Amino acid sequence: MAEWVKSGWRNKPRIQMPEYTDEDALKAVEAQLASYPPLVFAGEARRLKEKLGAASRGEAFLLQGGDCAESFEQFSADAIRDTFKVMLQMAMVLTYGAKVPVVKVGRMAGQFAKPRSAPTEVVDGVELPSYRGDIINELAFTADARIPDPKKMLQAYTQAAATLNLLRAFSTGGYADVHQVHAWTLGFTEGEKAAKYRDMANRISNALDFMNAAGVNSSTAHALRTVDFYTSHEGLLLEYEEALTRLDSTSGNWLAGSGHMIWIGDRTRQPDGAHVEFCSGVQNPIGLKCGPTTTAEDLKVLMAKLNPENEAGRLTLIARFGAGSVGEHLPRLIKTVQEEGANVLWTCDPMHGNTIKSSSGFKTRPFDSVLREVQEFFSVHKAEGTVPGGVHFEMTGQDVTECTGGVRAVTDEDLSSRYHTACDPRLNASQSLELAFLVAEELSSLRDERKKEAV
Repeated sequence: MAEWVKSGWRNKPRIQMPEYTDEDALKAVEAQLASYPPLVFAGEARRLKEKLGAASRGEAFLLQGGDCAESFEQFSADAIRDTFKVMLQMAMVLTYGAKVPVVKVGRMAGQFAKPRSAPTEVVDGVELPSYRGDIINELAFTADARIPDPKKMLQAYTQAAATLNLLRAFSTGGYADVHQVHAWTLGFTEGEKAAKYRDMANRISNALDFMNAAGVNSSTAHALRTVDFYTSHEGLLLEYEEALTRLDSTSGNWLAGSGHMIWIGDRTRQPDGAHVEFCSGVQNPIGLKCGPTTTAEDLKVLMAKLNPENEAGRLTLIARFGAGSVGEHLPRLIKTVQEEGANVLWTCDPMHGNTIKSSSGFKTRPFDSVLREVQEFFSVHKAEGTVPGGVHFEMTGQDVTECTGGVRAVTDEDLSSRYHTACDPRLNASQSLELAFLVAEELSSLRDERKKEAV
């Protein structure tokens, strides 16, 4: 078998990637990025892999969430803080429900490139190349804006570095104190429609009071003041990924230095394609989106290519089928994994299969459909006796109106008021936390049933 090289993907079929018109400018940017420090480090990626391995066995639970596509224009410290804050709230609720540690992974500090269903789009009879994310071109519908510009990779790197710097400060500087996080959660349960979540919030309060009385509090336990927080993104723009790939001197293995975890999308998971080739050779945990068209044969080949050593925590299968379709597709893929004896972590992405066009003309996702897919995911794993190891949401800490439904009942008519996404609709802070309570109920129920079976 030929030795993997970080540029080997260039000899494979590439899709969903831009064609840069200025080759010299592209090479100059790649060389500049290659001289920069990596954004993440090998030891961090190895720790994340260990934690994802625990989640694959039911000893932890993965919460992965964040922006559909990070924006240069909307970049701010407040936006990072708000998303981090909501993820901490969600993690606390999930920890209580699952009674296991929650692995927190943001779709942040690198989620700049987006695959598109068509290479061009037409507006008022004018056809232009599709917007592919701020790392490639611009959202404005003009011919100049849609030309891929390699210099945007440098701006993406700078923004990712600043984001990681702030996340590391928030994670260790007291902002993540468990008592403070729970105080935020209690604010969500004050509304009349959130009454059904109040009982769990009160039980969390009682548990914290007991720990405090027993002398376990923020001043005595480091773990109550800090959290481990990791970053992830779709490894779509391979020129950027290759330029930030480094050889880890400790292990002698290659590291994708752009983020702790990278994933391969449902549109770019061709077994002989460029994206699979690149991801096969880096030591980071790898995610693989599995949609309705994922065949058993492809999955077998992909698991063998992406995780040849069958390491626990190396490969996360991200199921995204759409509400009403999980029962048709997930069992056959679970069977394939079992037949191969493969170590994988199963997670649920209930966002991408539930996108619709609202009556008001906006692309949206009904909260009820998102919840239903999560429930179907848990139900199938319960029936198969396998581990539902995590969830993967497109969400923001901001008070946007992009997905309909939830306790605050965003309607079709509300969508236009705060619809800020550059690509896909995201859950807002309230909807994200509500979903965490509902997932916690699923985890708690599953845990109780398995306890009964064990007796």
